[in-house]
Amino acid sequence: MVTLVFLGKLADLAGESVREVPAPLDWNGLLTLCEEPLAIEIASERVKLALDGELLADKTALVAPAGSEVALLPPVSGG
Repeated sequence: MVTLVFLGKLADLAGESVREVPAPLDWNGLLTLCEEPLAIEIASERVKLALDGELLADKTALVAPAGSEVALLPPVSGG
């Protein structure tokens, strides 16, 4: 399994902060597993992905094997 971690607004859209999904997981698989409003938000340039704590320069190159954690990071708002 791969653990998806949704942060901030993405957790609200997902309806949960953590979701276990079948491994391996790639970019297209991630979008397919997410409901439409969430998938659209994830696909936007503003959302970043981290694989096992490392930010991906190109999130579409995601390849997450079993046991991985994929964190979905919403845009940071200033304050």
